[in-house]
Amino acid sequence: MTAPLPPSDDLILGLEDRPRPLLGLLAALQHLLAIIVPIVTPGLLICQALGVSARDTNMIVSMSLVISGIATFVQCRRIGPFGAGLLIVQGTSFNFVGPLIAGGALMVQQGTPVEAVMAAIFGVVIAGSFVEIGISRILPFVKKLITPLVTGIVVLMIGLTLIKVGLISMGGGFGAMANGTFANGENLMLSGLVLAIIVVLNRIPVTWMRSAAIVIALAMGYALAGYLGRLDFTGMHQAALFQVPTPLHFGLGFSWALFIPMLVIYLVTSLEAIGDVTATSKVSRQPVEGPLWMQRIKGGVLVNGVNSMLAGLFNTFPSSIFAQNNGVIQLTGIASRHIGVWIAAMLVLLGLFPTVAGVIQAVPEPVLGGAAMVMFGAVAASGINILASVDLDRRALLIIAVSLALGLGVAQVPEFLAHMPGALRNVLESGVATGGICALVLNWFLPAAPAARQ
Repeated sequence: MTAPLPPSDDLILGLEDRPRPLLGLLAALQHLLAIIVPIVTPGLLICQALGVSARDTNMIVSMSLVISGIATFVQCRRIGPFGAGLLIVQGTSFNFVGPLIAGGALMVQQGTPVEAVMAAIFGVVIAGSFVEIGISRILPFVKKLITPLVTGIVVLMIGLTLIKVGLISMGGGFGAMANGTFANGENLMLSGLVLAIIVVLNRIPVTWMRSAAIVIALAMGYALAGYLGRLDFTGMHQAALFQVPTPLHFGLGFSWALFIPMLVIYLVTSLEAIGDVTATSKVSRQPVEGPLWMQRIKGGVLVNGVNSMLAGLFNTFPSSIFAQNNGVIQLTGIASRHIGVWIAAMLVLLGLFPTVAGVIQAVPEPVLGGAAMVMFGAVAASGINILASVDLDRRALLIIAVSLALGLGVAQVPEFLAHMPGALRNVLESGVATGGICALVLNWFLPAAPAARQ
């Protein structure tokens, strides 16, 4: 049994405490400010990169909010084996953005209609979700196979490969490349302003301003874009008053070339969920070992998988547990899981009224890129943080060196794979998949040196 935890003197509301309505609303708004941009950004970036229509983009962004709300509700309430029973927020994951853009763009270049590409993406999202569902049942074995060394390498690779996506957005996106306005003065001014504001606000010793830095920066970038006449409200004008969730709007397809990289990322996302649930348990003054903790992480990873299946079914992208809410819990001193019901209700309501998604969709890509660059850099920094907790002996450094070299190498020079069999080439073209598979194989087959020989 775990030792009893110290009294939660620094918590205004503990895990099971019910907040008064006004306090609950204010706490939920704090969480919403911390998560709203990360939830909608992956969908916007993928849709813009693949040339999805304004109306369909609006629907995808709306559904990302709805699905995130459903997952947040289940994580906080815990229904049977589903959910961690903690104040956990779940939203669209950045981990999948790079491979989906790379694989989807390749299919578009080969002449596949955008609707068929989206059908294949959502088919892969649904298929991959069963990986996480299965992992939730065999967590002790998977934790031995996918160590922090492997997880850190993959998360770092995800962040490093996403930086290219962020830089393209800062310059104006693929549309700007096509019309010759890429990285012109106006685009760089918009993206640079947002980036600078985020940096400045994060250095101000006012906690609530730091936690809302991205939202404040985007609002100011939005206002400047409006002054320059750069806001495009096409998506809002084409949106219905109320969005009825429609399963399989694009149909259902599949692509092995998309699936294999996603498989690696689903594995790593499951391991990240364990860390996030543990962190939330810690700040909520709950056990971080023992049977209750194991029950929580199994329920959390299970919802990760089931919710990704729902996301694919209702035309949006995989979701994962967010780490941002842990900072908000520490900021507010409120760990009550009942706050999750308020957060979930807000997300679902925002998603069911597509005008909200239309207003968000009007953000010019350079404005979004300025914020995305910081968030993608944060993903890479998270990978470095994981690796910093590992004993970096000669074996670990060798695995990191080879995995990063091969993963980043094929991402930058895909022609290196030109003479490989098509099926193998499709898998290895993803730098994340190449680096992740390499880390997994080397970690498994290179024996760890005994402590006395290190």
